[in-house]
Amino acid sequence: MPSIETENRLNDRELLEKFRPASEAETVDDVNQLDEEDMLRLKQSGVDLESSNRIGTFLQTNCGITKCDCGIEGVELLPITEAIKKYDGLKEYRWKLVDADKDEFTRETAEHLDNGYFIRALPGEKVVYPLQACLYIRSNDVAQRVHNIVVAEEGSELHIITGCATHPGLTSGLHIGVSEFYIKKGAKLIFTMVHNWGEDVYVRPRTGIRVEEDGVFVSNYVSLKGVKSVQTFPTATLAGENSTARFNSVIVAPEGSDIDTGARVILEAPGSKAEIISRTISYGGRVLARGHLVGKAPDIKAHLECQGLMLTEHGIIHAIPELEAHIADVDMSHEAAVGRIAKDEIEYLMARGLDEEEATSTIVRGFLDVKIDGLPKELDDEIQKAVTECQKGM
Repeated sequence: MPSIETENRLNDRELLEKFRPASEAETVDDVNQLDEEDMLRLKQSGVDLESSNRIGTFLQTNCGITKCDCGIEGVELLPITEAIKKYDGLKEYRWKLVDADKDEFTRETAEHLDNGYFIRALPGEKVVYPLQACLYIRSNDVAQRVHNIVVAEEGSELHIITGCATHPGLTSGLHIGVSEFYIKKGAKLIFTMVHNWGEDVYVRPRTGIRVEEDGVFVSNYVSLKGVKSVQTFPTATLAGENSTARFNSVIVAPEGSDIDTGARVILEAPGSKAEIISRTISYGGRVLARGHLVGKAPDIKAHLECQGLMLTEHGIIHAIPELEAHIADVDMSHEAAVGRIAKDEIEYLMARGLDEEEATSTIVRGFLDVKIDGLPKELDDEIQKAVTECQKGM
């Protein structure tokens, strides 16, 4: 039987040919053209167009730019197509961390770019509130091909909440998202991604990150709904001394979902630190949770943790933790565990006054606990709904 990677590679061209380009779909040039269903869907994906606690908003619908504005002078926000024209092709950043010839999806994006965003925090700019971005597919059978570039200049701090979603009435689509992140000396970037796709949507992110001296990159990834297929494996390179990368993911896979996810961190500089923490729940879906830490410098610390919770008999969780040390002076560790809710945990809570359903809900909610600042109430509500759905799957 071919591996997951082989199956995906064999199906890539067929998958691309299945969907029409986003440029052939209807464009939405103004937020006033969005209906109540759209607005609720965006909020459930972490994007609130009416919130005052955002410094700016980027919203792309299919291939059109629906909204792009930023109220902070120290943060630059542009559609990637405009940034390419303004900065002579963005030669310093574009296709430097992700190879344009990596696979069929990167080649497709390089040749037929729909859009994407360019975000840059200027040197020393420390932003309190998040900037929000949304890549939204609103039409059926559309392939959306985007390229995003984020630069945190020296000494800057920025939090980005990005919601990738489809219209609730949409049945199928393809999202290809190439993203490149540059965290300069002493900068900090928190990147929170919320996936809210339809049940027959294919998702193919391709991501590279570079962190310089004393820089910090934090990735929070949340996927609570059904999706046909996700394939993502971002790679962060810690190139500067005392640089840090943290990846946190919370994934719920209902029946019919096939999610291949994880992260790789290459620790190239002395004193660099990395952490990959994943929480996965399957109630019928398939999850491949990867983690790969590569130690290439002395005095590094890295930890990998994969925790999986099975709530039905027919789901699959496959945890693959990898540690790779190239020299002796490294401190690297990992732990992985997959199983069902322990009977004694439920009995413990029931002995303290909860019924079985309440006890189960409490355990699942604790397992899915996501502490991310700046998310709207609607997304918190979605997390609670996911807990309820998990209970139904037991």
